[in-house]
Amino acid sequence: MPGQVDVNWDQKVQVPYYPQIEDYSDRSTVVEQYTVVGITDIVIQVAQTYDHMGHKIDLPATGAAMMYYLSAFIYDMYSYTYKYPGKYKVYYQEGPCTENCEPDEPEPGGVVCTPPSPKGSMAGEDFNSNVSAMIKADSRGSERFDVLDGIPTTESLYGNVWTKDYLHKYGYQEMGGTCTFTVDVKVMPPPPPPGEQAGEPSTVQVQVDKDYSFWTIAQVEVYQIKEAVLWNYAFDGNGIRIQPNGYNAPYYATAQTHHYEPSDVPSVSVSHNGDPEAAARNAVSVRVRNDTFTFYNQTLMNGTETTGSGPAPSPIPTAPMTGDNVLYSPGNVVPMSKTNKASQPSTGTIYYTQVSGSAAKDYPIYGINPVTVHTPVVIYPDVSDDKAHNQKTNPAAGRSAIILDRPFTIDMPNSGQHTSYLGYGNRNYLKYIGSKQVRFPFDVYDGSKTQFYPKNTWIEVEKSQESFTFFLPVWVDEGFYDVEFRTIAHNASADASHQTNANLDLTHHIAYDTVSVDAIGRVYDLRITDIGDYNWETVFRTAKGSSSPTGTVYWVGQQGIDGAERGITPRYTLPIRPGSHPLYSNISIKQGYHFKFDLKTKGNMFGLHDQITIKPSFYFISAEDGSRTPVDLYYHRRDRSYVKVGSPNDEVARYVILNERLRNVPMEELQDTALYQYDHDYTFDQVAHIGREQFVSRYVNIAAKNKTPIGSLSLLRLPEGVRTLIGPKTGLPAGVDPGRVNAAVQKWYGEYSLPADLYAVKSGTNVAEYGRTHQGLTDKSPIFLKKGYIVVNFNIETVRNGQMGAPHLQYIDGPLMNQWYQMEGFSRSVQDPFGVTYRLQDGDVVLYDADRSSRDDFSPMVTH
Repeated sequence: MPGQVDVNWDQKVQVPYYPQIEDYSDRSTVVEQYTVVGITDIVIQVAQTYDHMGHKIDLPATGAAMMYYLSAFIYDMYSYTYKYPGKYKVYYQEGPCTENCEPDEPEPGGVVCTPPSPKGSMAGEDFNSNVSAMIKADSRGSERFDVLDGIPTTESLYGNVWTKDYLHKYGYQEMGGTCTFTVDVKVMPPPPPPGEQAGEPSTVQVQVDKDYSFWTIAQVEVYQIKEAVLWNYAFDGNGIRIQPNGYNAPYYATAQTHHYEPSDVPSVSVSHNGDPEAAARNAVSVRVRNDTFTFYNQTLMNGTETTGSGPAPSPIPTAPMTGDNVLYSPGNVVPMSKTNKASQPSTGTIYYTQVSGSAAKDYPIYGINPVTVHTPVVIYPDVSDDKAHNQKTNPAAGRSAIILDRPFTIDMPNSGQHTSYLGYGNRNYLKYIGSKQVRFPFDVYDGSKTQFYPKNTWIEVEKSQESFTFFLPVWVDEGFYDVEFRTIAHNASADASHQTNANLDLTHHIAYDTVSVDAIGRVYDLRITDIGDYNWETVFRTAKGSSSPTGTVYWVGQQGIDGAERGITPRYTLPIRPGSHPLYSNISIKQGYHFKFDLKTKGNMFGLHDQITIKPSFYFISAEDGSRTPVDLYYHRRDRSYVKVGSPNDEVARYVILNERLRNVPMEELQDTALYQYDHDYTFDQVAHIGREQFVSRYVNIAAKNKTPIGSLSLLRLPEGVRTLIGPKTGLPAGVDPGRVNAAVQKWYGEYSLPADLYAVKSGTNVAEYGRTHQGLTDKSPIFLKKGYIVVNFNIETVRNGQMGAPHLQYIDGPLMNQWYQMEGFSRSVQDPFGVTYRLQDGDVVLYDADRSSRDDFSPMVTH
């Protein structure tokens, strides 16, 4: 019987070509036509496309290669096979048949069957996979991210594919024919009349035609799921293969059990009034069988024996769709190597392979959602605002104060607000950080001062840590800066760009921000180093008449620049008062004697026009009850009496000789100061005629021994002529200018005294009017305060670049902190040796005895 041929390319067998080449058939292979030559030969015409990568073989020549596109084929032939009865009656006649060549009547008791021939048929196929797929973020049903918006690298995806459990094609052929039975039927005679013998039976020959039919399997193709492949940029290797899991693969069984067989012709008899034809028809039959076909243990074609015709078969059922877990692949981590990309397209293919065969089918999967890779990072940095040490007259708004020669802290939190996408928002993003870095536009140390970082260096910090301590070197220039911070996503490329605070735009891989800071210096460590009163000489000198210092000094308080204890007793703190003298508890300083003092600054106070301004104010403290009163001071000039301190007639000038015998300025300070001036304060033309050593010698022995004006009784201005440079000189990092470091800390030398003939009145008293109404003034007038102490109070400010109207730092009156009291620990009340408590004010430096003058030390002794 005619058959059928199926031809397809074979994707399961590797095709050997050369010894070094073996690969599968190229997927573009298409069978265009074929011709069956014989049972073992077939001619196939194919087509291929070469717009894609085949099997590449590199050749020895540089850059040369060969590309191979291979193919192999399989084909199946189908034919019909029939089984015929084992016995036949053959009728023939001698001699040639010339006409009416019909066979003679059959002999009694025979059966003749026509061979089976095709009748009806049944066929069907379902190669529509209805495949669909999705790629989403784990975990299914409670996805942590919406991949349409974004999923970070190192998070995982799942792929899910739904398709038909199987595909199929089938063909059934119904075969049929007719069997003609010749049946001799004995007809019994009727009952004889009484007394007579029965007659002889007669024989009737009856010809019976019996149709038969059965079903055969012409073709069965069933394809089971092999795998699904999903392609997307977000996957490792750009794709995943999903093998079926928990899959009930199709299975079936076929058997060629078709068969027909006529029954034997039995002996048949009927009564005299019976129906011979009916008896003959009922006596014979044709037994048939279908082929057998079971699918998933369900019988679709029944091969059990029946009479006449085999039962009609059933079609292969349409496959159900796979369950959710059959083609499901969770946990596919987005590699850290994937940079951010938006809406990357997804493709896929479902592969089927033939059950009990080698053919295969595949179908593209359309409509798969795209995936956006977006690794989020945030940076919301901060720099500690050291308000507790900020002495600026006008603190800069919106800037964190960082103080020279002090630690400061930066905060680089890993949490913060990102886009409002699912899984993003305001949360911790440490998981996605590749590195965190900070860059200072000035030199810094780490918090332990063991690691130095030159300015403009990106400093890598521990990404899991959020707070970091650094130390600001004393030589950094004061002023405004912006500190840069960045958090770099772990999938960033070397040329990645940044966005402020968070990489909301996925084209950026770095979150960046700046914090504005203000680098600020210090004014501190005021101390009294000498008192001209002879009663105090041995306190500060090793012997009377000696210039060698004892080392005794009087500090503002018992604490240092940042509040650390100095290790001194209250006696050696300001103001100088009764009880300050280590030997004589009842003495203070007599009017007319000066006191020497110095103080320090840090920062950019090394310019030619930088200076310290000190505004003295005056008070009277009663020795009897300790009450305190603001006072105006008057003194006598040679040409004028009762000159008010601070008035236009107050012309007393103050000066300092830096390198004088009793000031004891270390020679190293003088030399360092001279060298800095030579190198920085003068042009080449100004010093070209003099060498450095000669310049230093002139400075030490001439310039520093000249008088330097420092102001008046009502206002002191300490200029650069009374300033030395005392910054650190050892342990400096490489690349740092030693001269600039030495200039970063300054020491200012001053001295002050009140006139010997001093008269104190309550502040605001009109002395002239008092004299007019009280018959004049004398030194004994009751208007003048006695029996107590005149307090000298200093208000200290720094001035940069000669800007007297805009003081830079405040020792006492800063809006944010008071160095005098809060840091150095000035005591605001003291008790004198006689139990009287004095209320003090910040800035009090000395208490002059209101009743004694330096002139008393030189009055002639009178014998009473």
